[in-house]
Amino acid sequence: MHHAAPALPIDRQLEAILMIADEPQSLVALGAAVGAPVPAVRQAIERLVADFDGVDGTIRRGFELREVGGGWRFYVRQELDDVVELFVEAERPSRLSQAALETLAVVAYKQPITRSQIASIRAVNVDGVVRTLVARGLIEESFTDAETGAINYVTSDLLLQQLGINSLDELPLISPLLDDGADGFGQNEGIPDGRA
Repeated sequence: MHHAAPALPIDRQLEAILMIADEPQSLVALGAAVGAPVPAVRQAIERLVADFDGVDGTIRRGFELREVGGGWRFYVRQELDDVVELFVEAERPSRLSQAALETLAVVAYKQPITRSQIASIRAVNVDGVVRTLVARGLIEESFTDAETGAINYVTSDLLLQQLGINSLDELPLISPLLDDGADGFGQNEGIPDGRA
């Protein structure tokens, strides 16, 4: 693994990693990413939290660095939820893109499912699409995996309403739509999850 040049302060390196991470990151994982011992990472995280919170005369940011489920991740400050919600509503297109529809189908047939599992099935990065589907209320976070910290997604009641069905059991079988059905969305097929 490449380690960043020592000239870059650990705080800035951690900030950059956390900016793109979509799952909470443990101190151990962050330490491995920047080539620093856990105590140094913990101190750097504490400095970042204080900096973003406006301690010692810095500007209190619209986001915060919060520890959730044994890992660290950026979150919007609660008092700004309404502003973000208005923005998301205004940005919301009336129709779903093809990528969103495909991702929604994967979640519907394979739930509960993590972003990385969706990405491995669709063979593309799905972070933006998953955020869009969550923002539109069609999928929701169900639980966080205790071991990996990965968020598992499921379809929402709103999706059932939009589809005009009472339960997922009413979704059509997907097997007949595939070439031979053999390599279809079987319960445990085609989801690399890191286990042998």
